[in-house]
Amino acid sequence: MPLVLLVALPFIASVLAALLPANARNRESTLAGLVALGCAAQVAWLFPKLADGNVLRQEIEWLPALGLNLVLRMDGFAWLFCMLVLGIGALVVLYARYYMSASDPVPRFFSFFLAFMGSMMGVVLAGNIVQLVMFWELTSLFSFLLIGYWHHRRDARRGARMALTVTGAGGLCLLAGVLVLGHIVGSYNLDVVLASGDVIRAHPLYTPMLVLVLLGAFTKSAQFPFHFWLPRAMAAPTPVSAYLHSATMVKLGVFLMARFWPVLSGTQEWFWLVGGAGAITLLLGGFVAMFQRDLKALLAYSTISHLGLITLLLGLNSPLAAVAAVFHVMNHATFKASLFMAAGIIDHETGTRDIRKLSGLMRLMPITGTLAIIASASMAGVPLLNGFLSKEMFFAETVYIQSTGWINWGLPVIATLAGIFSVAYSARFVFDVFFGPPCGPDVPKQPHEPPHWMRVPVELLVLACLVVGVAPAWSVGPMLAAAATPVVGGILPEYSLALWHGFNLPLMMSFVALAGGALLYMLQRRGRAHGRLEHTPLLHRFDGQRIFENLLARLSETGRRSRHLLGTRRLQSQLLLLVSVAIAGAGASVWFTPAERGTRELLAFSPMFAMTWVIGAACAVAAAWQAKFHRLASLMLASAAGLVCCITYIWFSAPDLALTQLVVEAVTTVLLLLGLRWLPMRKITVQPMQARVRLLGRRGRDLLVAAIAGCGMAALAWTMMTRPFPQSISSFFLNHALTEGGGTNVVNVMLVDFRGFDTFGEITVLGVVALTVYALLRRFRPAIESMALPLQQRLQDDNGSSDLINPRRAVDTAVGYLMVPAVLVRLLLPLSVLVSVYFFMRGHNAPGGGFVAGLVMSVALLLQFIVSGTEWVEEHLRIYPRRWIAIGLLLALATGGGAVVLDYPFMTTHTAHLHLPLLGSIHVPSALFFDMGVFSLVLGATMLILTALSHQSVRSHRWADEQEEKKAEAKALAESTEGAR
Repeated sequence: MPLVLLVALPFIASVLAALLPANARNRESTLAGLVALGCAAQVAWLFPKLADGNVLRQEIEWLPALGLNLVLRMDGFAWLFCMLVLGIGALVVLYARYYMSASDPVPRFFSFFLAFMGSMMGVVLAGNIVQLVMFWELTSLFSFLLIGYWHHRRDARRGARMALTVTGAGGLCLLAGVLVLGHIVGSYNLDVVLASGDVIRAHPLYTPMLVLVLLGAFTKSAQFPFHFWLPRAMAAPTPVSAYLHSATMVKLGVFLMARFWPVLSGTQEWFWLVGGAGAITLLLGGFVAMFQRDLKALLAYSTISHLGLITLLLGLNSPLAAVAAVFHVMNHATFKASLFMAAGIIDHETGTRDIRKLSGLMRLMPITGTLAIIASASMAGVPLLNGFLSKEMFFAETVYIQSTGWINWGLPVIATLAGIFSVAYSARFVFDVFFGPPCGPDVPKQPHEPPHWMRVPVELLVLACLVVGVAPAWSVGPMLAAAATPVVGGILPEYSLALWHGFNLPLMMSFVALAGGALLYMLQRRGRAHGRLEHTPLLHRFDGQRIFENLLARLSETGRRSRHLLGTRRLQSQLLLLVSVAIAGAGASVWFTPAERGTRELLAFSPMFAMTWVIGAACAVAAAWQAKFHRLASLMLASAAGLVCCITYIWFSAPDLALTQLVVEAVTTVLLLLGLRWLPMRKITVQPMQARVRLLGRRGRDLLVAAIAGCGMAALAWTMMTRPFPQSISSFFLNHALTEGGGTNVVNVMLVDFRGFDTFGEITVLGVVALTVYALLRRFRPAIESMALPLQQRLQDDNGSSDLINPRRAVDTAVGYLMVPAVLVRLLLPLSVLVSVYFFMRGHNAPGGGFVAGLVMSVALLLQFIVSGTEWVEEHLRIYPRRWIAIGLLLALATGGGAVVLDYPFMTTHTAHLHLPLLGSIHVPSALFFDMGVFSLVLGATMLILTALSHQSVRSHRWADEQEEKKAEAKALAESTEGAR
């Protein structure tokens, strides 16, 4: 199986799961389980190829010139994380099958779950650091959806928002750090980065780059001071918590630090930043965990503490400590996943997770209790369990570190104190829940054992804890060596996984931690029995959630005040502010870096061209002046200025631009025409002299600002066009358009071939805009005063007979003039279709193309809307704009994807010469299908916007008619009542 399928299959299964019916819980869980198990089996099959330090690579060319190819890379460390993501993911799927209620939207759960799994695989297998950040942000997005799965609950919504805000902000910092890292190395390829450690550490940008990268890692792995989001994510379903906290989401930060350990570690900056954050998090998480009342909250803070332990190990700049960190990643995943599942079983079978209400469950749930006790003992570091081995390696590293005096004795003290905390909160999980008197009446449900298959994942994970704890060298020795080799840079230090190393200081620290933790638990239990320790001592006032929400509230208030200060509902004021800021910025740049005229020889002055632009300028000024009095006339004058732009493009030998501009002018003019009817009516009254002076001053100010902006753009254009460009890129496109793009129209070849990816992004944005306009207009209702005129007044000519200037009447009048040649307009439809096909077919070798053809077809259909109405067109032509948009995107994507399937870069064009009967030789480039996608999407997007506007117009007309009829009925009723009296 290619590596790309390990990433793609979970995403494909995510889409399939979303399409399954809501009552098909077995099908959805079976689909998710088969995908996870199948991928895990394939990854396990690859282990012999990676055991000796080999690396598997798969590269798909995307943007090779920029070094941005889709690279998938698996070494021993990536193999370990793949097994954790897929193996524990399969167990969580089986567990979720019985945990999730039949009333829950299960398809949505498994769809999000599989998409998150695919995002995790993308991060782990990324061979390009920019690609890693892309999948990194996808994990934040899908974890947000998983945490907020029960969106009807306020705590779920708040926890999801907090997680997305913190990890998303960290992801932006990581992106900046990765870009700096790529700049330092000169490549974004992970293999090149991992081989450039000396260059990176010696570079002046090492420190800022390190801070940015660590911000991404710390926020994702909940390191101090970003630890507060993790406990609030407990609002997610327990299967999500078990998955995110054991093998996936929160492990990404330590994965990133371990992945870059060979090139970023070894400096004082790394030691103090990583080691310091890890030490604080280790102590803080363990201390707060002892005082939690909720089982999942206790486990969440314990996760924070263990993540701090791993981070501290990575920060010690020791290869052996890095090996211990990798080992603890494996061990923590097994016992923490089993503990979360056990907590979920307790919640599922008792109806509560409150430790104060739970007691004596060992009698009623003996199997679950035994499993939870073993997993808790592993978390506490009890001998003969896997947690003891990695914790003893941690103790050894803190003892044998060589540093300054206070660090030499301070680190062992910190490690021992953290071990005491770990034993204390593990003992609370065990003794307060499973021993003591039976549960009281506060428990909502009678406790009992869960279904057998719901308990199987916990049994398998606990079995792994036992096997690794008893026979570590036999069970995980080869896997640990393969996973740790890439982390330490290829040369493993000497270490031993033996159970007995003799009586030494790390063993004594373990005994002190066990005894001290037991004593601390007994003191805590006595304090709780006497009503003390209701809050976390010293830290209960420092609530991270409260600080975060207070910060958000202050930011929102600042934004509201800024909006009140700078914002306005008047578009004219907003544009004035934007243009003024742009002028100020441009003026400042010119002041510091003056721009001089070039030495290029000028063309001879053309009076005809100058007169054309005099006409355009006059139309523009008149449009601005008429906007106050007659909006329809203003729109027509603005269109005339646009036509002058079309003439300019033709003058400068740009027929493609001229053709596109002409059709766009037609479409946007009608679009604005339909929108004018919703503007409020204006009342023309005689104003006092002071108001007139103020109005003239305001309009003079606007004219001055517009003139400065226009003259500035003209000066910029003059400066650029008078400069010679000996290395212009135009020669490249002129020389390669036919040979590599298969067309003589250089503009079209650039759009569909050389810059096809840009065009794909642009049409995607166009489709999103059309759908957004459609969604907004579905809820939009025009102002009542602009629709309240009687029906007879709508058809009156706007000749100044009334002092009310109603834009809707003007538009109705303009549309009414087109009602006369309705038959002729309908006859134009076949001709317009023919012209559209003509432009489309010639676009690769002459002016035209899919964009222009789509707009021409839109204009043809638009005329039918105007003369026949929305209902007639939809009934006879059967236009489904949203389907056109979807088909267009799929066609464009399939064209680019076809090149990838044939091992070419994305959007690579292939030209074929077909010999057909009667037609002869036909030149068919693959860009033809991409252009078909552009045509389909442009047509769908344009018609979706226009039909949405037309539907609003129809609804507005009907509403006004209904209002008029109601008034007439009320008047008739009043007259009849008066007559009866």
